[in-house]
Amino acid sequence: MNERIILRAGEALVAGGPPNTASEPEVIIGELDGPVGTALATLTGDQVVGHSRVFALLNTDIMVRPVTLCVSKVSVTESKYTSILMGTVQFAIANGVLDAVRAGYIPKHKANDLGIICSVWLSPGVIEAQHVDHKALFDIQRRGMTEAIRKAMTNEPSIDWLLENQDKIVHKYYQMGLDGKI
Repeated sequence: MNERIILRAGEALVAGGPPNTASEPEVIIGELDGPVGTALATLTGDQVVGHSRVFALLNTDIMVRPVTLCVSKVSVTESKYTSILMGTVQFAIANGVLDAVRAGYIPKHKANDLGIICSVWLSPGVIEAQHVDHKALFDIQRRGMTEAIRKAMTNEPSIDWLLENQDKIVHKYYQMGLDGKI
């Protein structure tokens, strides 16, 4: 893959673990000298209370490549939530990025030329939880990030699959609304 990667988008949902460990990243991937790079720089410099933007780090001073900006989907107001988001989840996202490079979803030779913006979801339930399984949370968030990148880089689901399956799929929360559960 030598062509320019202007903008790719992907998402994934990985659930099924202990409470409060589901992962639902949404990613935008593209060249740093294009619209993704501009967005990444703008988001980094335009911090918003409750939705801090931080680079994905393996540790406090080891940023991954491609540069990856994590943006919380949930307003961050509690220190416990912040510590888990900026600890276990940030670490998992960083590892998911490297897993995607290792798997070939992101070309290694483009690691310094691409940027990733990741909307991160961490269940607000972690705030009240008596016990958070950090190992399961890490594993699920890591897998979710790798899968979101894979789907972005392979343009999945394809338009043909979407058109074929459109009438077979019902959104979970829409169905819950129909069933009077919301």
